[in-house]
Amino acid sequence: MGLDVERIRADFPILSRTVGEHPLVYLDSANTSQKPRQVADAISEHYLQHNANVARAMHMLGGEATQAFEGARARIARFIGAAQPEEVVFTKNASEALNLAANTLGAGLKPGDEVLVSVMEHHSNIVPWQLVCERTGATLRWFDITDDGRLDLEAAEREGLVNEHTKVVSLTWISNVLGTVNPVARIAEQAHAVGATVVVDGSQGVPQRATDVSALGCDVLVFTGHKICGPTGVGILWGRMELLESLPPFLGGGEMIEVVRMTGSTFAPPPHRFEAGTPPIAQAVGLAAAIDYVDAIGMDAIAQHEHKITQLMLSRLQQIDGLRILGPTEAVDRGGAVAFALDGVHPHDIMQMLDSRGVAIRGGQHCARPLHDRLGIQSSVRASGYLYTTPDEVEALASALEWTRDFFGSKMSGADGSRIRRRREQRASAAAPSKEGRA
Repeated sequence: MGLDVERIRADFPILSRTVGEHPLVYLDSANTSQKPRQVADAISEHYLQHNANVARAMHMLGGEATQAFEGARARIARFIGAAQPEEVVFTKNASEALNLAANTLGAGLKPGDEVLVSVMEHHSNIVPWQLVCERTGATLRWFDITDDGRLDLEAAEREGLVNEHTKVVSLTWISNVLGTVNPVARIAEQAHAVGATVVVDGSQGVPQRATDVSALGCDVLVFTGHKICGPTGVGILWGRMELLESLPPFLGGGEMIEVVRMTGSTFAPPPHRFEAGTPPIAQAVGLAAAIDYVDAIGMDAIAQHEHKITQLMLSRLQQIDGLRILGPTEAVDRGGAVAFALDGVHPHDIMQMLDSRGVAIRGGQHCARPLHDRLGIQSSVRASGYLYTTPDEVEALASALEWTRDFFGSKMSGADGSRIRRRREQRASAAAPSKEGRA
């Protein structure tokens, strides 16, 4: 049975907004999802009725806050199939979770060791490993992609990419640009055969489909709350308990300690070993409410709806002359992010033109510059739906893109064309070293 999208949309007041005379068409969910009333209400109720710090306060409110926070941990553990709640670590976002993984796993690296990532990774799954390799003398290597935007596993096998020197493999489950669903279970099996630890960035995967960490075959999974209808400011690192117990702390401070003396300290067991200072308490409560929300709808139903919307978007965009889709052009082993380029029009121009018609999309490098370099383009445009996206919104996207193409086609053939081209080149040059947030 399909989703009752209109009923779902009623839970998201922001979706009833307008942009000028146009209804808002929100197609930037790979960047951040919108939030239902239920999540906002849960956060508000926590602050207004139960606000206190966790663990430290022994009064009634402290007990309620601790119960809510640890209850959220248990709820998230069930959602991803963790063996026990203590395998779930709260961070402030997925980027911090990946930095936690890189710095703790990196503590055991040395010259001659190798870390594998892929060219399609988000910067948050490249830069931390670069820093760790620079510090330890380990070598960073990466999977390339095929022309259709999938991991080039044949080339990796020919090159012996996974070998006895491999200590860590860190890959995205679903690309935030190409939409490619990577065979992480297959790669994890190869990595484990040589004794490597496998880290999976699930930021795009966990919101879109049912998640079972044992089926993924990874040792560490990270994701973020704000892409799954939850609040900003909270991320999750799940790790096998045996692995977490073997890792050193990442940050020092309150609650991650056991005993502190001036001559040295001992540390709490996981997960608190990795949660220094006051954690994101209300955000964890909000994330638990978000998981209750999507679970009530059904993750399989959400995945089916996402598939249908992505299939429709791919089909409709391929009807637009001059538009090139990046990554797989069929909705097979594919997530909901659809990135593309439009001949002769800069992504920032497209973004602004579509916004003037109420269509919210993303233009830029999507924190994946190495991938864009590999594709031979400076930047791209990305549209991404979610459980609240309708077929009419896909049509609004396509119509706005056709209008934009026609508008710039006429401008580029006129007397102002050279000035527009110069401005576009200047913007491209200025955007090249840009620093973008996680998306």
